[in-house]
Amino acid sequence: MNTKQIAIAGRPIGVDHPPYIIAEISANHNGSFNRALQTLTMAKERGADAVKLQTYTADTLTIDSDKEDFQIHGGLWDGYNLYRLYQWAHTPYEWHKPLFDLASKLDIHCFSTPFDETAVDLLEDLNVPAYKIASFEAVDLPLIRYAASTRKPMIISTGMANLDEICEAVETARDAGCSELVLLHCISSYPASAEESNLRTIADLEKRFGVVAGLSDHTLGTTVSVAGVVMGAAVIEKHVTLSRVDKGADSEFSLEPHELGELCNNARTAWSALGRANYDLAPAEEGSLRFRRSIYVLEDVKAGEELTADNVRRIRPGFGLAPKYYDKVLGKRAACNLERGTALQWDHVKSFD
Repeated sequence: MNTKQIAIAGRPIGVDHPPYIIAEISANHNGSFNRALQTLTMAKERGADAVKLQTYTADTLTIDSDKEDFQIHGGLWDGYNLYRLYQWAHTPYEWHKPLFDLASKLDIHCFSTPFDETAVDLLEDLNVPAYKIASFEAVDLPLIRYAASTRKPMIISTGMANLDEICEAVETARDAGCSELVLLHCISSYPASAEESNLRTIADLEKRFGVVAGLSDHTLGTTVSVAGVVMGAAVIEKHVTLSRVDKGADSEFSLEPHELGELCNNARTAWSALGRANYDLAPAEEGSLRFRRSIYVLEDVKAGEELTADNVRRIRPGFGLAPKYYDKVLGKRAACNLERGTALQWDHVKSFD
């Protein structure tokens, strides 16, 4: 058994447990409170363990400026400045409590990514069960320190962070009081490519930092996430939307409802298939033993007659002597009359005189 595990609201998380699947709503409410409620409900219905929000305003993330530093060129958000993008994408603070209340009613975990200390304070008032630190904030050590001081479980995405920066984030979180920490391997590209995913990093994070490791997956589809489970991801985070056709800040790399259902089913099936290193006969194989090969009599043989390649052979089914005894049987004599189709046993065989 692997001893590295944490718990969020009593749910154990680690490689010895089914993968913990987080449905990231992010900006895919498209500014509609009802859509946010519907997306949360959908995540529960499709089998996610948790939904995650993002707690910020445009003013807590940046300033309203048209200087070149604040412009976005290329990609999904081409033409926006940072302030306008975050105005479009943010989840209003007044939505948080009803969303948390609905999650409690539906029995699905709900937590959030705070982007500054005021967001942590808001989430503390809502008794959030865990905190997520986004890849872009993994270098904001004061924010990590403030969130970790709550002593709640923390999940930190590592996109863009080099090894030294990950070390600093982990050390900061632990020194500030976080004893239950998850690191998510992440490629901060939207969408990310499977070829750049480097999923072997997941197991290295677990080993190197002694944490539960997982994957924040921005690739299209579910294949990389399921592969991540096979590579040791105990947590999978994926953006979700009710429909990509409706568009939205994150919709192009988000899963639709049927895809989220496939992810939940396939990820858990992949985890259950991992099992353990085992060479014992599986219970399901017991019925197949009879169809292995064994040594049978091919034609009638009289007592005392020699057993040869012409009158005994290794064939299916498996009720006779094992094929490995075939060379020992050849040249011996029959101890009794043997009919065609007899499963050869040792008491049917005697040595040469």
